[in-house]
Amino acid sequence: MACGGCAAAVPSGTEEYAKLYPEKSSDNVLRLGNVVPDFTADTTMGPIKWHEWIDGCWAILFSHPADFTPVCTTEIGRMSLKYQYLADKGVKVAALSCNELGEHQAWLDDVVAHCENKITVDFPIIADPTREIAVAYGMIDPELKDAEGLPLTCRSVFIVGPDKKLKLSLNYPASVGRNMDEIVRVVDALLLSAEKSVATPANWPNNHADQGMKGWVFLLPTVTKEDATAYFPEHKTCQVPSGKEYLRLTPVESAAVVPEASAAAE
Repeated sequence: MACGGCAAAVPSGTEEYAKLYPEKSSDNVLRLGNVVPDFTADTTMGPIKWHEWIDGCWAILFSHPADFTPVCTTEIGRMSLKYQYLADKGVKVAALSCNELGEHQAWLDDVVAHCENKITVDFPIIADPTREIAVAYGMIDPELKDAEGLPLTCRSVFIVGPDKKLKLSLNYPASVGRNMDEIVRVVDALLLSAEKSVATPANWPNNHADQGMKGWVFLLPTVTKEDATAYFPEHKTCQVPSGKEYLRLTPVESAAVVPEASAAAE
């Protein structure tokens, strides 16, 4: 089915839109735009009430199959190296594993030692031995079980906006370690998109280098020609065979905020 047909079917009224895109899915599957499940849990930094902890910030929740496993150990270490960069942008980070809190504490000693004691783990590791949180977020890997036969989580990443709605999710199998550089990249892209009326191209910020526009971003289709001229004075339109002027690129540093789009994002 053509995308144009899908777009035409979307109602314009707020109530009608809310019916199609509710904050909570009727089948309890967590999807983009849903308010993420709230929970209370113990962590390596004390008890946490998830929604209260987010407190109007962006937040990352990433899960691990189990403590004392090689891939998870490297992932916690790599995220620790990225943590200050994220914190400086106002992004909170929390990890989750199905082990008990005491095991988390002992495991983190191994994580730090594996990184030659050059890191500190400054974000909480959530204990979820009952799998209650993992089930609520759909993290369970049905093929992965611990020594007692209980299911473990896959390598999930959830990025949550200040409105407590899911903005991005990734799922990796237990055998594949995540690239923390990619997680930081998508956070940067989400923050940029939320701040200004832009969308990041594939491979951003290493895109369009051959055209002298490395790191440039796309204007959203909702930005009118008048607003494009007013708020994105340096933008350029890529010429394509269709003749449609929809590939509009602008350098990030010269992109102003479009008031209407900003209000809609909030």
